Amino acid sequence: MEADLDIAKDVYYLYVTKSKDNGKTWSEPEDITSQIAKPEWKNDFKFITSGRGIQAFNGDLIHTLVNLKNGLHLFKSDNHGKSWSLIDTPIVPGNESKIVQLNNGSWMVNSRLNGEGIRQIHTSTNQGETWISKPDSTLVDPGCNASIIRLSSIKDGAKKNRL
Repeated sequence: MEADLDIAKDVYYLYVTKSKDNGKTWSEPEDITSQIAKPEWKNDFKFITSGRGIQAFNGDLIHTLVNLKNGLHLFKSDNHGKSWSLIDTPIVPGNESKIVQLNNGSWMVNSRLNGEGIRQIHTSTNQGETWISKPDSTLVDPGCNASIIRLSSIKDGAKKNRL
């Protein structure tokens, strides 16, 4: 085992665990690095962002991944977590991020920027093929992680769309 640790020095691996009983028990961690990170990223500092991902309207599971050299990316599963794939469109600028799907089907990523003091909003109307990015000065950011979740949706019978 010690030899394995020497080989893996400065290599960052990405894992998924699963629960089938609402979080009472968890599976052994599964290494999905080769599914969601390019081979040339092997020694890059990369991480799956904390917090929740989403299940899109089409059923895909989507989450955010940061590679400090190559930008913010999304990764997804179209088979409920059996396998994963990288959406290979870097979103820049961005760091720790969260994703939501808007009622019109667009994806919106809310990102922390190091040192800017505000959040960056990225939107895509074509499932991550292209992005429109803009800073939002109304979202003050003290340089720490944040979250965004859907509170209510008219599509689900609520009176308001609220994030």
